[in-house]
Formats: sequence, structure tokens, C-alpha cells
Amino acid sequence: MQKDQILSSILLLFLLIAAIVTMADSQPSIEAKVHIVYTEKPEDLEAEDYHIKTLTSVLGSEEAAKEALIYSYKHAASGFSAKLTAEQVSELSKQPGVLQVVPSQTVQLHTGRV
Repeated sequence: MQKDQILSSILLLFLLIAAIVTMADSQPSIEAKVHIVYTEKPEDLEAEDYHIKTLTSVLGSEEAAKEALIYSYKHAASGFSAKLTAEQVSELSKQPGVLQVVPSQTVQLHTGRV
């Protein structure tokens, strides 16, 4: 009888751990990740000022926007890279002048040589 109780306890513990892991995986991530934000070309502001203004509208302060901003693109394209949470990406995507928000990706270049 004692062996059955131990096995039942182990099984219950295993199921509890599996449930906790599943719940953790289903929670939205609050971790900020780097995203590229494509914007319309600003007409009345310098590019970086426009980008900070756009970020400030979502992050709540100019200081937070400057901390999140990684780089402003202003020559070949208009936009910026910033560290954003999934919720911030969702809000930023709705802002006027924001064309697209995509996760930053690092790619490995392949050469013909091995």
C-alpha cells in the first residue's frame, strides 16, 4: 500500500509540474525584444526626434523612449529599432505614421566554401 501512495504522489507531482510549465508557456512574454519599426518619412521633425515622439506616445515618457531606442534609420528607409514588449508592439502598430513593426532577426550568411 505504501508503494502505491508513493507512486501516486510522484504522479501527482509530475502532473503539477507539467501544468505549471504549460501555464508559464502560455503567458504573454513581458520581455522586451528588439524590433524594427518602419515609419512614414517625417516632414516637420528630424528623423530621430520623430522616432522618439512616436515611441513616447506608447512608452509614456521621453526618457523611456530614449532608453528603448537603439537606432534611427533615416537614409534608405525611415524607421528605428527599439526594445519593445509584445504589448508595446501592439500599441505602436496602431500609431499614426507607423507602417510596420517586425522582430529583428540575425541571419547567418552562407558562402560557397565549406
